[in-house]
Amino acid sequence: MLSFDISNHYLLCLLFTVGLVAGMVDAIVGGGGLITLPALSGVGLPPSIAIGTNKLQAFFGTFSATLSFYRKNMYSIRTINKGIIPILVGALIGAIVSQSLSVAVLSKIMPFLLLFILTYVILVPKFGSENLTPKMNETPFYFFGGALLGFYDGFFGPGVGSLWIFALSYFLGYNLLKASAYTKVFNLVSNVVATVCFIIGGNINYKIAVVMAIGQFIGGKIGTQVALKGGFIVIKPLFILVSAGVISMLIYKNSAGDKNNLMIFGCLLIGLTTFVITHWLKNNRLTLLRFKHRPNRYAQQE
Repeated sequence: MLSFDISNHYLLCLLFTVGLVAGMVDAIVGGGGLITLPALSGVGLPPSIAIGTNKLQAFFGTFSATLSFYRKNMYSIRTINKGIIPILVGALIGAIVSQSLSVAVLSKIMPFLLLFILTYVILVPKFGSENLTPKMNETPFYFFGGALLGFYDGFFGPGVGSLWIFALSYFLGYNLLKASAYTKVFNLVSNVVATVCFIIGGNINYKIAVVMAIGQFIGGKIGTQVALKGGFIVIKPLFILVSAGVISMLIYKNSAGDKNNLMIFGCLLIGLTTFVITHWLKNNRLTLLRFKHRPNRYAQQE
């Protein structure tokens, strides 16, 4: 494990690059923490400081992506207003509860929930390809679902981006681009609560956070452009890949050193992901050939 020295320019460049790449991935489908948390642990930060620093630097990437989507008229202010209060309250309660309760149960349940979502998305090839008739009205969805996802983000957090994208696509009929855009603004709301809690607790290395935040901000802007340009063709394979990564991370933490089980699950997951990506590229080869010539159609997202 490396010992961080703020005067080490190589480490500064490395952390900036990590923030940049994570910001790009997070802007498209979420899951940037899969990149940043190992890097922060790798430079020698204690777990609580690593998590707090990660929350602060990720905030700037999410803010950048949200701002970029807003400038492309991807949001309805009325829709956002329906979700802000329930999400904020849920995240606050989750953050408070997390101080006194163990996350062990959630950490064991989440891999199975995410695996169910991943399987559903794989078995329904056109899932998220276009806007569909909502299965649920926005008001009750945000009141109950928004509060629940806000609570989860404040209490635990891993995979919340995947949960948001799936919920918005499945229940409200959003296509994946629209779901990804709204996920950013709602993640921003719940992240504020968590970030403030870590600031109050003094669990942030500000020097590292500033370096990575700059990379996150730039990466968030680039990732947004990739999402807008690529839409469904780019977002779905990356969603599958990131969801698989989150599942692997949670399984790894739950394995508690059981290398045999971890190796078996890892091989199965890698095989599944490789098959899905290969199958996806094969079925969409003609679309990919026309990808660079495809016009942007922001109007259909609203």
